[in-house]
Amino acid sequence: MAKVSSHTGKELCRTEIASPSGNTVIADEPSDNGGQNMGFSPTELLTAALAACTSVTLRMYADRKDWDLAEINTHIELTRDEAANKTAITRSIQLIGNLDETQKARLLEIANSCPVHKMLSNPIEIKTELI
Repeated sequence: MAKVSSHTGKELCRTEIASPSGNTVIADEPSDNGGQNMGFSPTELLTAALAACTSVTLRMYADRKDWDLAEINTHIELTRDEAANKTAITRSIQLIGNLDETQKARLLEIANSCPVHKMLSNPIEIKTELI
C-alpha cells in the first residue's frame, strides 16, 4: 500500500508532499494557472509516476535477463478532453543498447505490466473522507 500526505498553507497552489520513508516533493501549478511554478504540477506528478515505473520495471527485467540495455528513455504525454470527460496517455519508450527485435518486443510487453500502468488502465475507485 502506498501512502503519502500533503500540506498546503497560505501560498496559493504550493503543496509539500511527504512519504512515510522521509522523502518530500514540492508540487505547484504553473504561473499561468495561479501558481509559482516551484515544482511539478499534479498532472505532471501523475505522468512522472508512469514514466518512472515504466523505466524501473524495464531496467529490472533487462538486468534479470542480463540483456545489454544501456539506457531507457520514457516520454509521457497526457491530454484531457473535458467535454468528453476523457483522458488519453501516450507513452513513448526509447531503448538504447544491443537488443534484438524479440527482446524489444518482450520489453514492450513488460512495460505494459508495470504496476502504475496496470493501475491507470483499470477501474479506479477513490473514497474521500473528512478527518
